[in-house]
Amino acid sequence: MRLVFLGSGAFGLPTLRALDATHEVALVVSQPDRPAGRRRRLTPTPVAEWAEAVGRPLLRTPDVNDEAARAAIAAEEPEALVVIAFGQKLSPELLGTRPAFNLHASLLPAYRGAAPINRAMIDGCTETGVSVIALAQRMDAGTVYAQRSLPVDPAETAGELHDRLAELGPETVGAVLDRLAAGTLEGAPQEDRDATPAPKLSRAEATVDFGQPAAAVRARVHGLIPWPGCDVTLDSTVLRLLRVRDHPGPPPSAPPGTLLEDGRIACGEGALELLEVQPRGGRPMGFDAYRNGRSLEAGTRLEPIA
Repeated sequence: MRLVFLGSGAFGLPTLRALDATHEVALVVSQPDRPAGRRRRLTPTPVAEWAEAVGRPLLRTPDVNDEAARAAIAAEEPEALVVIAFGQKLSPELLGTRPAFNLHASLLPAYRGAAPINRAMIDGCTETGVSVIALAQRMDAGTVYAQRSLPVDPAETAGELHDRLAELGPETVGAVLDRLAAGTLEGAPQEDRDATPAPKLSRAEATVDFGQPAAAVRARVHGLIPWPGCDVTLDSTVLRLLRVRDHPGPPPSAPPGTLLEDGRIACGEGALELLEVQPRGGRPMGFDAYRNGRSLEAGTRLEPIA
């Protein structure tokens, strides 16, 4: 099948590679290069970098709906569009009557929006997945053609869950395209009353409330990694929590956020074990090593950053 692929983020790479091996990807469309890193060097998107590396036709555009971009896509005469983590909304003029599919990182209608993986993890979901939907003018509200699910591991971060979900893309999108080619593609409308939002994360959210149960604190910490992170202060040092483990139980006798005798952190219910941390300006390290190097005593408080 002749396809045009529109994507920017790394989430779409496993699917793009699979489509390139099993279909004809006539054109790859991505966002323009953007400044990145401390030196703010212009850097291609992961999708654009892949297309350049393997020599696939590539269109970088800040507005996929302008006349030139629409003409470039139409000139390829694609049988379908596949859109994954692209970052631009496609207009009705661009879509026309051709089939257009989007791979979304949730079991829709749950978690419509920009941060479905993070929001599902922060909310303590034990299962999530991906959905292949028809593109619609309302965000993530199109007809659902396929879904795949997987369990959320309490030990993983949102970044690690992102990578596992991305690996569901090739099979899920491929099955939809196979049914389209066979003329057997059918979908189901979403129930709007069951929809939940997944708004974009902000830096203001990079903190945590130790007054919550330990499981909720763990879910939030992991849901904020790798961005925007989860920062606290400990003994006047800004510390990023990278990986933790929750230990259920009744409320400890010490106030939430207190370093206990066993090295865990008191929560509203149970306690939190810090596994990996990163001091501001430093490297990631085990919390035991960090604590031993600074002789932190029980009773020291971890404070959220306001």
